[in-house]
Amino acid sequence: MSVLTRSRAAKVMGGIALVGASALVLAGCAGDTSDPEGTDAPAEGSAFEFPVNCEEAEPASYTPELNSTSTGPAEGLEFTIGTALPVTGNLAFLGPPEIAGTEFAAEEVNAADKGVTINLIQGDSGDTDNKAYETEIPRLLNAGATAIVGAASSGTSLQFIDQVIAANAIQFSPANTSAAFTGYEDNGLYWRTAPSDVLQGEVLGNLIAADGAETLGMIVLNDSYGTGLACFTKAAFEAAGGEVVSASLYNTGDTNFSAQVEQVLAADPDAIALITFEEVKTIIPELVAADVPAEAMYFVDGNLANFGDEFEAGTLAGAKGTYPAVDPESIAAFREDLNAFVVESGDPELSDFTYAPESYDAIILLALAALEAGSAEGPDVAAHLQQVSGGAGEGTKCTTYAECADIILAGEVADYDGVSGPITFNEVGDPTEASIGVFEYGDDNTYSFLNVG
Repeated sequence: MSVLTRSRAAKVMGGIALVGASALVLAGCAGDTSDPEGTDAPAEGSAFEFPVNCEEAEPASYTPELNSTSTGPAEGLEFTIGTALPVTGNLAFLGPPEIAGTEFAAEEVNAADKGVTINLIQGDSGDTDNKAYETEIPRLLNAGATAIVGAASSGTSLQFIDQVIAANAIQFSPANTSAAFTGYEDNGLYWRTAPSDVLQGEVLGNLIAADGAETLGMIVLNDSYGTGLACFTKAAFEAAGGEVVSASLYNTGDTNFSAQVEQVLAADPDAIALITFEEVKTIIPELVAADVPAEAMYFVDGNLANFGDEFEAGTLAGAKGTYPAVDPESIAAFREDLNAFVVESGDPELSDFTYAPESYDAIILLALAALEAGSAEGPDVAAHLQQVSGGAGEGTKCTTYAECADIILAGEVADYDGVSGPITFNEVGDPTEASIGVFEYGDDNTYSFLNVG
């Protein structure tokens, strides 16, 4: 493998992959421990120690008991749903597509006029730095929301999940990917349409190895999302024969990343995984200044964005990234309809659709579960979410609220296949059918989908 010329460090590689989530099983990192706050490089001659205890990233074992006291189907049911999506904070770039997805779905449910009317109340999750959720979650619950869609950030969701559960409301995220939620003791009230990072880590680690990298460095957000994804990526990369030679953590709210960049580059890795949120905008110029080629950079769902003219043309050409997604061509009609809805609503056209399908599907599934339950109470709706997704192993396939509602109103079982995929919830609220898309940046610093080769 040839080493590219640069001032400090980085070798190069690239590749593609798309993996189904039927098997969300992956051995995690085995017992690596050290100070999670440390960013200093190891002393000369010392062995590198991964700065995360990866055993703690493994999903816990917990299966809730779900019980519904209501009987459906519903007639004239009003269902108040709040959202806690990122209007502000380090994932604010995901706010527009996610919010649009929820608004579009609510309009379709209400237009169908089949048993359920959604009263959608938008709110801001913020992040763990500005803590917008501290005032927004009580506001939504006090307004009568029995389900809250959000947050996008796993770390942010963990800040208010207990508050939502205590209110007997559902928390339904379209974008949380941390494995911490799989075994969370949630009384069956937490659900998500995004797959666990056990899957994304497997895809990312194998992608980097398949591109030819033998050593890997990481810059990682120090929260449940960042450290978990780092652990699952490390496990996959090392299982493929590679070696993680450096990993440096930072905290939400940090604005200077020079120490992290210097530590990773000092290890001279072939590739660098950037497991971050919007902070990547500050990290990229430092890597570029160090002559790290774009082909050595790997992005994830927390930072894969169309940067356009924020950077000089060609800055990111050849960089790759992953996030839970289907082939955009397969949902082209949905994207067009969503953009038409957004423009008609008076908002700017969307340039990024990340997690818009998952947000749309979250609302549709909640509405179908409420229709089948004949109730908008959190525990009643939760008890029907697995069945309307097809997770109970029976039902008639359908792809729209109206189509599925007709099946339910006829006294039969509906199996909703969403825009984001078949979904098919398991007993702990995780989708069992999903895919991870792999994308590559072009000269215009925007990314495009890569099909499996």
